[in-house]
Amino acid sequence: MRWITGGGAPTYGEIMAQRTILEFPDPRLRTRARPVTAFDAALGTLIDDLFETMYAAPGIGLAATQIDVHQRVIVIDLSSDRSGQLALVNPEILAREGEASTEEGCLSVPGIFDEVKRAAKVRVRARDRTGAVLERDYDETLAVCIQHEMDHLEGKLFVDYLSDLKRERIRKKLDKERKERSAHVAAPESRAHRAY
Repeated sequence: MRWITGGGAPTYGEIMAQRTILEFPDPRLRTRARPVTAFDAALGTLIDDLFETMYAAPGIGLAATQIDVHQRVIVIDLSSDRSGQLALVNPEILAREGEASTEEGCLSVPGIFDEVKRAAKVRVRARDRTGAVLERDYDETLAVCIQHEMDHLEGKLFVDYLSDLKRERIRKKLDKERKERSAHVAAPESRAHRAY
């Protein structure tokens, strides 16, 4: 199962901003996130921006690290109508159970999908945007997504679960695609000749 699609709506009716998503192998993706200590309007804006950025990508999960904000915040929405928003602040996994092998994708590793083994069920403690403590069990795709996003908070990517050879091939492929995108931006007249 692939899990990299989604949709979303503003929270609190605020104007939200789309942020730039860092792409592998950007070294900033390796930064360990710091715990959130202030549950204020700035945190609410960050969470709203994460949802907006994730929906626009489109994706179903995003960690603050992926937008170069190194705070322990992740957002997830598996719904097709933006009704399943889950924001976890300072999340920690208390228990893991079973094993699931799922084809994962990542907004920081665009267009790449591969099988990754993770726990099938997790118990997570976190805080919501107001600071209220949540403790809950998650399973199936939501458990996988939470583990994937929490890895980002530790500076880890899903490609780290792959072989060195596969990871190097992915890095080269993404580097080549970035160079091609840059060439198209630098030479806009070439786009006029392309068929869409």
